[in-house]
Amino acid sequence: MALRRHLRILAGGIEEQRMTTTTLVVKAAFATSDRHQVDEHFGAASAMLIYAITPDQATVVEFAQFGDLDCDGHEDKLAAKLALLQGCAVVYCQAVGGSAIQQLLALGVQPIRVEAHTSIASLIADLQAALRSDHSPAWLNRLIRRQHQSDHADTRFAAMEAEGWQD
Repeated sequence: MALRRHLRILAGGIEEQRMTTTTLVVKAAFATSDRHQVDEHFGAASAMLIYAITPDQATVVEFAQFGDLDCDGHEDKLAAKLALLQGCAVVYCQAVGGSAIQQLLALGVQPIRVEAHTSIASLIADLQAALRSDHSPAWLNRLIRRQHQSDHADTRFAAMEAEGWQD
């Protein structure tokens, strides 16, 4: 399977270096044919739309289109999609196979199946509400915990460097 067209939004997109360490940014992918609704099976998705989502904003950061695919069980077709999802926390799709679920989880990406034609805007709003809530789903709580641990380690090492710490 080849990636037919890969568009990375640069102008007007989210710049991660501008985000403070206290701002949680969740990269979410959506299996979509029209950029408005989740309407495709993960393995056979003709396109993936990726957003960077904070509790207060959502910005498109990437859109990728793939060649025609079938739900035929050939695992090699997933390689380009898995590579595209590096750094994503979640992928929303209409359906996903067992092998793909295992590969996504190994990559640290939570697959979530939704009803056909679910609005991407409503899924983003739900995710933002979960980011603001104390009652987030378990996968999101794990992501938040990992980011806080990473932020704490970065802060600790920056303080040690500022003090002139050397190995």
